[in-house]
Parts: sequence; structure tokens; C-alpha cells
Amino acid sequence: MLAVPEMGLQGLYIGSSPERSPVSSPPGSPRTQESCGIAPLTPSQSPVLDLQKPDTRVPQQAPFSVVVAIDFGTTSSGYAFSFASDPEAIHMMRKWEGGDPGVAHQKTPTCLLLTPEGAFHSFGYTARDYYHDLDPEEARDWLYFEKFKMKIHSATDLTLKTQLEAVNGKKMLALEVFAHALRFFKEHALQELREQSPSLLEKDTVRWVLTVPAIWKQPAKQFMREAAYLAGLVSRENAEQLLIALEPEAASVYCRKLRLHQLMDLSCRNPGGGRLGERRSIDSSFRHAREQLRRSRHSRTFLVESGVGELWAEMQAGDRYMVADCGGGTVDLTVHQLEQPHGTLKELYKASGGSYGAVGVDLAFEQLLCRIFGEDFITTFKRQRPAAWVDLTIAFEARKRTAGPHRAGALNISLPFSFIDFYRKQRGHNVETALRRSSVNFVKWSSQGMLRMSCEAMNELFQPTVSGIIQHIETLLAQPEVQGVKLLFLVGGFAESAVLQHAVQTSLGNRGLRVVVPHDVGLTILKGAVLFGQAPGVVRVRRSPLTYGVGVLNRFVAGRHPPDKLLVRDGRRWCTDVFERFVAAEQSVALGEEVRRSYCPARPGQRRVLINLYCCAAEDACFITDPGVRKCGALSLELEPTEDCPDGVSPSRREIRAAMQFGDTEIKVTAIDVSTNHSVRAAIDFLSN
Repeated sequence: MLAVPEMGLQGLYIGSSPERSPVSSPPGSPRTQESCGIAPLTPSQSPVLDLQKPDTRVPQQAPFSVVVAIDFGTTSSGYAFSFASDPEAIHMMRKWEGGDPGVAHQKTPTCLLLTPEGAFHSFGYTARDYYHDLDPEEARDWLYFEKFKMKIHSATDLTLKTQLEAVNGKKMLALEVFAHALRFFKEHALQELREQSPSLLEKDTVRWVLTVPAIWKQPAKQFMREAAYLAGLVSRENAEQLLIALEPEAASVYCRKLRLHQLMDLSCRNPGGGRLGERRSIDSSFRHAREQLRRSRHSRTFLVESGVGELWAEMQAGDRYMVADCGGGTVDLTVHQLEQPHGTLKELYKASGGSYGAVGVDLAFEQLLCRIFGEDFITTFKRQRPAAWVDLTIAFEARKRTAGPHRAGALNISLPFSFIDFYRKQRGHNVETALRRSSVNFVKWSSQGMLRMSCEAMNELFQPTVSGIIQHIETLLAQPEVQGVKLLFLVGGFAESAVLQHAVQTSLGNRGLRVVVPHDVGLTILKGAVLFGQAPGVVRVRRSPLTYGVGVLNRFVAGRHPPDKLLVRDGRRWCTDVFERFVAAEQSVALGEEVRRSYCPARPGQRRVLINLYCCAAEDACFITDPGVRKCGALSLELEPTEDCPDGVSPSRREIRAAMQFGDTEIKVTAIDVSTNHSVRAAIDFLSN
């Protein structure tokens, strides 16, 4: 296939073949505004990768003495670490100061407080409590951010200039907000490491791991990496010190280490229970499987010695399972297959999910308040009494955690005095009158000055979000690629909810799918991220979520190519805007496998090459102008000065060989200058569109 890159150049050429001629873009082409100069020397004859190749290369990892993972969640965050000398001994961060009664403090709320001048003040419980105690007038000037991770997921045009809005309405660069939070965790973790091993950081290196939802696109992943650079976790020169871990993958990596007594089967739940600890262990459910496996001791011993837990030893190699990561902002689903001989994992279907996190319940509560007190009042109250609004959300969160399908008795939600007083001044009557006049008959006013909500009403707030989760799981289970799934692991902070657990088990239990919950369900992702940092090759095969490629010019073939794509140049007939695919959506790609292309500069002395990347959800896109195909990034190659080229090598004929990897958690690229055998600085930018 003859292909010239679609780059909008004057005088492009390819190699030395007489069949390849200079080409330029026609007026009005989407390429004419680009100023990049490249020409492909080796357009791949078969861009589709072959996963059966026995020589798949897995990148060698640099030695790190300690791995620190930061689980940056929508509602709560935390860190954990382990040393390379004992990688499975995971050290959780210290218990956080402050917090809510009855809530474990191995994570802290994802709340950031900045001074009126924009300087860092505090994070977590400290930030929340300090902001809560501020005078209402003073609080208007402080910048308080909560649940801001969702902005990165929902932004359709995410860039380094994207802004976040604080509770008081003031805006700040999102990159700086995230960097403040990451810097807090870095300093907190390093201080704890120094106390445990004073000499460690003087001579050894820390590997950092950041968790992100698997459904995040490449720009959001790059954004987190840029925030980590700004926070000082790692430098750009040592980018390999930072790994991006996909949250459901991290949970899967951790779950494969668990013993039976560390898991609970929801099919064995106590019908009257509403809390996580009131269910029996999964052990009894595997008695029959254990009996069978006694007849095959070699299989069991093999898997245990490969580093998998007792549960996985009960499963056979090739068994399939699903992980549903139910967090504060999103729900992520992934399907893995356990592989022999090393207990590695193979992704069977591209990661999927949506905005079905616990914050959906919070939004439903806010909508309920709007129905009772008026949307205009709630909007004004949030803007003029931001600290009191935070206080109200804290009160609701405490009651939300106690909700259960079999709970008896109403739930009381405390209204801050500031809310009651502000409403009376704004409306001229009290909140009790508002409740009587509203159409909401399942919320009453108690004599103790609280909103009294029936359990049925509370459960109704869960239903839209819970229904979205179940529907998505059912859709995924219907895919041919995931037939044969035996287990569903329910993990993440929202998975602690008895309402969610009961709904999932009720809907899916009769399909033969066993729904299993780890005891430390809220810490599963954090602990798994640590294990992933110690052995990032554990997920051997992933599925590409999108189709990626570049735009090229191909020789025009009448009858096959559309007439409006014809470009005639110097007597040659070319087809413009052809989409050359690197990897297809849903294609299996092994860790370390590469898509290779070679390019040469179009002009002598050229110092930089830019190549536009395009993506789409379809597997069969033909042109970069097809519906759904969009520019998603740019591959940048920084060239050495031409005077550094060896004698006899024409600067304009230099070959730059680029290798792209699509099988990792991030798309990666490396490049070398073939004439000098020197590395070329290469990067893919997804944030500058």
C-alpha cells in the first residue's frame, strides 16, 4: 500500500521510490492548517497486531525499592505503600485526624481548601472541618473544592487550561487544584516513609502509582500525569517512575490474592442484615470445588505458587470473572480471564461504565430539596452559605451510609441552623411550612428540628443510580466475548452500600452469577494499585477502547474511492483523508507489543515532526472525515540538529523510526534516529486540541 501522511505539507516525499511523489493538500482540506513535515518510509502492510506471536516483548521495569499508590477518588482518597523486599505486605496510611463517627478513616474526603489568595491550606477532613467552622461571610472568600474529580471525566474539551469552580463560585485552573492535592499526598507519604526507613529515600527511588477510572479517555490520563509533574511526584525525565493504574484492574489484581475468608458471597447474606459485616463468608460455597480440586493437586499447587490466592486456586485457568468498581463518581466494569502458567490476566472486553457513582444519590437528594424548598432558594443558599451547604451534605452522607433494604424506622437528617434561618429570611415562613405546602409527602419535619425521611424514600433516592449500574452489568454480560463469566466482584466505596449489594444480588443472582464482595471493599483499589506498581505486567493483554490511526494519502482507485477525495498533483492521482489504522477498537493488544512506523523529515534542518492522530469507536472507518472520527492528539518527534548527522547521510533523508504501544494503561511512544541510533524525544499530546 502506498501511503503519504495527511499533514498539509508542500513538497512531501517518501523514501527513494520513483513511485512516490511530492504531494500537497488541496484547499479546504482539513489538513491545510497543519505545519508538520513527515513522510512515511514504511507504511505497515498489516497494522493489526498478532497476539499469538511468541516473542512479545514486555518492557523491563527499573528497580524501585518502594511503591506508593494514591487512590484519588471522587469522594474519598488515600495512599498505601509496600517495599520491594516484601511486596505483598501493604502498609496503609495512618488514620486521618478528624472524620465522622462510625466511619473508618483509612481514607480522607477528597476536599481541598485554599486561602482567599489561592494558596494551599489543607486537604481532607482538616479542610472540611476548617471550612465548616469559618464565619459565613469569611467563608465566601475561601476556595473550597469537593468531588472535583468528576470534572475531568465529564469535560469534553479537557485541556491544561480547563478550570474548576469552587463552592463559592470562584474559578481556578484544574491542573493547579489537582497538583495541590497530589502534593499533599506526596508530602504525607514521604514523611511516613522517612519515619519507617530514614535511609530509604536517600539512596533509593519511589515508584508512584495513580489510580484513574478505566473509562477515562487518554486526555484525562495525560491530565493526571501532568498534575503529578506539577506536584513534584516525578519529573518528565523520569516519567517511568509514575504508573497510571486503572481502578477496576487494580481491584482485580488485589482480588486474585484473596483467601476465601476475606470474601463474602452475597447469595449467603443474612436476610435481615443491612451492613457489610453481617454476611457469612464464601468458604462454604466452595466445599464442592475443593473436593474436586483434591483430585487435581497439581493444578492447585501450580496456581498458588504463581502468586494467586486461595479463591483463584479453586478456579481453573481460563475461568472468567467480572469486576464492577462502584466508586463515588463512576462505575467501571472490566472482564478478566485467569491465565496459566503465571496467573496473569487477560482483558476480554474493553472497559466500560458510566457516571453511576454514589454522587448520583447526592444529586437525587439535592433535587428532593429543590422540590421542597424551591430550586432558586437552594441555588442561592449554596452560593451565599457555602459552608452551611457542606454541613448539610455531611449530614446526608451519614444517613446515606446507614440505608438498607430491610432497615426499619425513619431516618433523621439534621438541617443546619443557617439553613433554617436563611430560609425564613428569604421566604418569610419557616421550613415546616414549606414541608406542609410541598407535594413531597414522604419527608416530614420532626420536633427535634430535622428532616424525617422514611426508609422507602431514602431507598428511592438510590434507584436511578443503582438501576443504571445493573443495566450496564446486564448489557456487558450479554456480549459474546464475556460468555462464561462465573464471578462478579463488587468493589469500591459505593459497594459498601447495602442497598446496592441487595439490588445487584436480587437482579443478577438468578442468572448463575455469584456476586462476591471483599471484606475491605473500600480499600480494594488502593491495595491493588500497590500490587500493580510492584508487578505492572500482571495484566498481560488489554482491549483497545477505540480505533486509532493517522490520515494518509493513498493512490486513487476509481470505483473504490469517492470522487470528492480525488487529488491530482504532478500528474498523479491521490485519494485524500484515508484513515490508516494503527489499532482497532476491541482489538486485543499484549503488553509490550508495538506498532512501528518510519518517517523522514520533509525539509533539511527540520527540528520537529508533528503527526495528527485520529480515533473513533468504529472498527471499519475508512476516512478521517467519516462520522465519529475525530482528531484526538498529535505525535511529536524532536529531532537532533542536522549537523549531528553522520557523513554521507542527507539530513532530508533521515529515517525516524517510531514505535507505539497500545497495550498499556497509557498509549506510549518511543523513537530512534536510524542514522545515528540515538533516541529521539517522542511524545503523544492529547491535551492540545
